[in-house]
Amino acid sequence: MRGKFITLEGLEGSGKSTQIAVLEQHLKERGIPVVVTREPGGTPLAERLREIVLNPGQERISPVSELLIMFAARAVHLDNLIRPQLEQGTWILCDRFTDASFAYQGAGRGISEEFIATLEMLVQGALQPDLTYLLDLPVNVGLKRAAARRGRSAPDRFEQEDPAFFERVRARFLELARRHRQRIKVIDADRPQAEVSAALLKTLDALLDSVKQ
Repeated sequence: MRGKFITLEGLEGSGKSTQIAVLEQHLKERGIPVVVTREPGGTPLAERLREIVLNPGQERISPVSELLIMFAARAVHLDNLIRPQLEQGTWILCDRFTDASFAYQGAGRGISEEFIATLEMLVQGALQPDLTYLLDLPVNVGLKRAAARRGRSAPDRFEQEDPAFFERVRARFLELARRHRQRIKVIDADRPQAEVSAALLKTLDALLDSVKQ
């Protein structure tokens, strides 16, 4: 049986890394094979592309260049990890996927949805996540959390953006959730971690029950 593909989306500081670990443990306790991965990245080559996007050095990366590198990394990720694992029956938990491209490069950088959708079709075909969690919280809360987590480390290219950029990103995420209500579940991430985990696991258990039927 094909595995399930679950993605987590949200702003910096939304708690994706914490919650993806909770989901992973929940699946493992039920004997379900699971792989945790991320975008951009997930394979050695895709991780090298991630590093180019986040830390390009002295060269400028235009919005279009950024988007193309993201989809190049996604194509490698899909070919070498996601698709093969799904076919083997493994469940995939992925920190970000194409919804992030529509939010960050689309709303954030101003690239048209039509252009992104064309790349989505070329790279993914019909493949879409079975379930997407959108961990939503106010921009100012997420940025404060991200800064506290980062400590004295230098911010990457995205973390350096101003709040208006992230407001556009958040608005696009919520718009995508309204369009794809069956797939994208909005979770209020502006509350204690245990409450967020409980909300995620409730939806995950519903998916597990549907697989058993």
